[in-house]
Amino acid sequence: MYRHLRTKALLAALAAGTLVLSGCSEQSPVESAENGGEIETIGLMVQDLSNPFFTAMQTGVEEAAKEMGAEVITEDGRQDLGAQNEQIDAFIQQQIDVLLINAVDSEGIGPAVQRAVDAGITVVAVDVTAKNAQAFITSDNVQAGRLACEHLFEAIGGEGSILIVDGTPISSIQDRVTGCEQVMEDYPDIEVAGHQHGDNNREEALTVATDMLTANSDVDGIFAVNDPTALGANLAAQQTGVEDLVIVGVDGSPAAEKELAKPDSMFQATAAQDPKQLGVTGLEMATKLFNGEKLEESERLVETELITADNLDQYEGWE
Repeated sequence: MYRHLRTKALLAALAAGTLVLSGCSEQSPVESAENGGEIETIGLMVQDLSNPFFTAMQTGVEEAAKEMGAEVITEDGRQDLGAQNEQIDAFIQQQIDVLLINAVDSEGIGPAVQRAVDAGITVVAVDVTAKNAQAFITSDNVQAGRLACEHLFEAIGGEGSILIVDGTPISSIQDRVTGCEQVMEDYPDIEVAGHQHGDNNREEALTVATDMLTANSDVDGIFAVNDPTALGANLAAQQTGVEDLVIVGVDGSPAAEKELAKPDSMFQATAAQDPKQLGVTGLEMATKLFNGEKLEESERLVETELITADNLDQYEGWE
């Protein structure tokens, strides 16, 4: 609940031009101290606009940019590192002021990010880290993995076997698996029967989880690295006739809310993020850097919260 109040407060501060930035007097966040102008053009690059998480992030950035009088140009990376490299080069040619990047490959995007920085573009990584970005803001994804797997392991009685449906090589996904594995150290009677990678979307997860469940039909639960993956795994279980599974994910998406509301669903928990807050706060950080100021924290983590059927009615969601 409080995450959404924070997002609204940030939007209001951007609108009023009263963000108080550490180490300076109060001033409009769009007044440039060293660049001699205002932020006019913001580039937003996301992994996959078919994922509602990124459309919510886009909405948050666009709302904040509108209040600043800036234009947002959004590019869909389509889970393709080559495409994101080309998009960054296009942004350099367009001479945008600020780039908020949600990389499809945290390390692989590094050379392109450096080209943007060298061209004078302020670059902040949002949701996942990006090598050579000047700052980043992400959810506490280790915490998210811990919350989801603590629920999973308790729900299956502290023993049994699980599947991990993993994702792409980005920091957020890797950190969630790390969090889950940390919790596993406290549950010696839990074993991983299978661990495979998908590409973070429902369709691929359906295929991957179907293969995994066909080979391991007696597992007790599934940890999926995001909600689309969890929902794909849930459908795979239904189609393969596997029952009595506990499935958990990460995101807190509208689709996950609908599934959690079903009394007989195997999808039982999600560690919720706030994509709007990530986008708006990323823009706040970029604005400060654009103004030539220093950040109190160049690396920021936003806490997540576990959402289940028991507290679903208290969850405000992404809207």
